[in-house]
Amino acid sequence: MIAGLSATPFSISGGGTRSLLSAADGAEQLSTRGLNGIVAYNPAEMTMTARAGTPLEKVEAALAENRQMLAFEPVDLRGVLGSSGIPTIGGVFATNASGPRRFVAGAARDSLLGVRFVNGKGEIVKAGGRVMKNVTGLDLAKLLAGSHGSLALLTEVTFRVLPMPETAVTIVISGLNDAEATAAMATAMALPVEVSGAAHLPESVRGRFAGGALPDGAATVLRLEGLAASVSVRAQKLADAMAGFGAVSQCDAGLTQRLWREIRDAAPYADGTSRPLWRVSVAPTAGQQLVAALRLEAGVDAFYDWQGGLVWLRMESDPEAALLRRYIKAVGGGHATLLRARPEVLSTTEIFQPQTDAVTALQTAVKASFDPHGLFRAPGGFIAQ
Repeated sequence: MIAGLSATPFSISGGGTRSLLSAADGAEQLSTRGLNGIVAYNPAEMTMTARAGTPLEKVEAALAENRQMLAFEPVDLRGVLGSSGIPTIGGVFATNASGPRRFVAGAARDSLLGVRFVNGKGEIVKAGGRVMKNVTGLDLAKLLAGSHGSLALLTEVTFRVLPMPETAVTIVISGLNDAEATAAMATAMALPVEVSGAAHLPESVRGRFAGGALPDGAATVLRLEGLAASVSVRAQKLADAMAGFGAVSQCDAGLTQRLWREIRDAAPYADGTSRPLWRVSVAPTAGQQLVAALRLEAGVDAFYDWQGGLVWLRMESDPEAALLRRYIKAVGGGHATLLRARPEVLSTTEIFQPQTDAVTALQTAVKASFDPHGLFRAPGGFIAQ
């Protein structure tokens, strides 16, 4: 052990927004909130460097002044977890917190250019740079994204940003069942109209979005963004193409912003309960197959993002982890993360998708290299999501 380095295991906390998940671990908490501030921001180069404990809202406010944004729409889990912390930019990358635009713009890790961190040996390491062409160490930076603080303490992150679209609208196709919606979304994604969001909200949840402003019936929603003139033309083309699937309507920019923020944050399940909530990633065509199979054996409620490939799945009583993962395997594979359950259930359930022996061996080797003394702990252990 390095002199002066604590032998006590700890888990890293940013703004405390995932306190329910960290409660399953029991290790001491190490907060990054003192690492606060934007170090460098070059709007012309569309890059920013910030300390890990910088509040996400501070980062987004600085970007908004220059009409720029984080392309991956970081998800905010405070509502579904019942937590009251402040999201930090380090926490966003440590958990790879990616929202609705992820399936076309990439995940949080795809925006990460460089990192500074402290490993389990007490060494300060810098990897990557401030421009995409400086690729030295870039893969190392991406390795830390999604590691949930199990490998190292992130102290600084450098990431790329994108221009904020001038406007956005949402095309709504009403009344489709899950299978029909999957076909409609696949058709929309094949069109040259640049859909930036594709989700399906079954009738069981539709009324809990956008203040109940969506038309009656299940809602299949498709977002278009960009210059106003372009969006208008593309919206008409998309509406014409979708008319063969069902009744078509359109949400304006204000309602679109609210709707996709609520889709991003799984707003229907911010219900103040501890009913088990899963975030499941599968192939886009497999999401509705998975939910249909589960409904035969368990009480479930669900809606779909990422063209059907991301399923927000709430169980009515028990997590049914074994059943869920058996069906995930049956539909071609994927992974499921248990975000919420009663504390005693979290402590006895595998939060992350179990890995193959080969992947587990690789993870163990990576962990030993970064943290040979096992100081960094995270719920469910290390997993690169």
